[in-house]
Amino acid sequence: MKIQFLGAALTVTGSRTLIEHGSRKILVDCGLFQGFKHLRLRNREPLPVTPSEIDAVILTHAHLDHSGYIPLLVKEGFRGPVYATQGTRELCGILLPDSGYLQEEEARYANKRGFSKHKPALPLYTQKEAVASLASLRSVDWYKPFSLGDGLTVEFHRAGHLFGAASILISDGKKSIAFSGDLGRNNDPMIHAPDFRGSPDYLVIESTYGNRSHATRPAMDELKEAINRTIHRGGVVVIPSFAVGRAQLVLYYIHELKRMKAIPNVPVYLNSPMASNTNEVLMRAVGESRLSSKEMNEICDAATIISSPEESIELNERREPMIIIAASGMASGGRVLHHLKAFAPDERNMILFVGFQAGGTRGEAILKGAREVKIHGEYWPINAEVTHINSMSAHADQNELFSWIKNLPHLPKKIFVNHGEPEAADTFRRRIEEQLKTTAVTPEQLQSFVL
Repeated sequence: MKIQFLGAALTVTGSRTLIEHGSRKILVDCGLFQGFKHLRLRNREPLPVTPSEIDAVILTHAHLDHSGYIPLLVKEGFRGPVYATQGTRELCGILLPDSGYLQEEEARYANKRGFSKHKPALPLYTQKEAVASLASLRSVDWYKPFSLGDGLTVEFHRAGHLFGAASILISDGKKSIAFSGDLGRNNDPMIHAPDFRGSPDYLVIESTYGNRSHATRPAMDELKEAINRTIHRGGVVVIPSFAVGRAQLVLYYIHELKRMKAIPNVPVYLNSPMASNTNEVLMRAVGESRLSSKEMNEICDAATIISSPEESIELNERREPMIIIAASGMASGGRVLHHLKAFAPDERNMILFVGFQAGGTRGEAILKGAREVKIHGEYWPINAEVTHINSMSAHADQNELFSWIKNLPHLPKKIFVNHGEPEAADTFRRRIEEQLKTTAVTPEQLQSFVL
């Protein structure tokens, strides 16, 4: 069995790992690179393996850094199945067409305004191509092994992190390798805790927060203070949020704070059709969430849904206190960019980040104190207060990742630490080697290993 890292090597984006066994070629995750330009350019480079030669894709979850390359893979000749949980399949049905639409819109806007170096600017794939790729997805059950051929079997285990998110166990009957996927947290109020039941010989583990611990202070307390501080000075709270998963968690906390009368009853707007569609999926998913259907309905009703571009534009004209939740979570695209242009210049307002900000994104630049950022070809001042609540993260921190490994029945022979910035991945690698006395490596892009 051979493993090659085609993405997420010393970065948190572009998750793609190739497994070769006998005549079979299996791709674990098929994500887009995001953030720094040199990473995004990898999306347009040919894969080191011909797409038509890939037999199957195993998908850990629906976030675009794990699933967003699927339409392009299909466009370039992949004809195999994409295996995923039912939850991941449903969310991909929302995320992938939206990704194609946004890429078309960004290309159209770039061509209209002339700020792209490409003449004309073209999307990686269109909305139509993304919709067509959904026919490749196949639903699988939790904890039930199935065959990939040539003696390979696969099992999906709960990873937390997101509705439908999985850790993967692949075995050839003699040895096995696990992929943690993005691991969630044990205390998430909405998503079930990670529950991995395998005993792998090798392990590929994420390290998004491999060099830090989350704040122990409850996220709801931090959110309450941030909202009250902004509303008190007559400002607007703009929350860049991932539409799938994080937006629903933010709504949960806001609903609870209003129920307890801990924050004023100001208007709350969810400006993301994708987040609205995700709400509907979660309300149908009885048993996949810690919450009841009644609780999910109450949470989803806590915000006014903004559907049309006209409604979104009208929001930017308002100046009364309100809370706006809009995608994208790293301010890399979507409707939140227009809200930043409208509200970031005013010091009464707040830009509140509630998730990880990858290197090279606008979110990271703003969080690090940039006084202006480039949006749609122009620079816009950042005078609003900038706040980050990292305890709301859906990623396990270093201690939680370490505990997940320690809870395995036996230590793997080798652990590959990926899906982390260089410092985070290497810090976590050192802790594994020093405290667990097993081999750990941080693979580089395109590096391969024989198991």
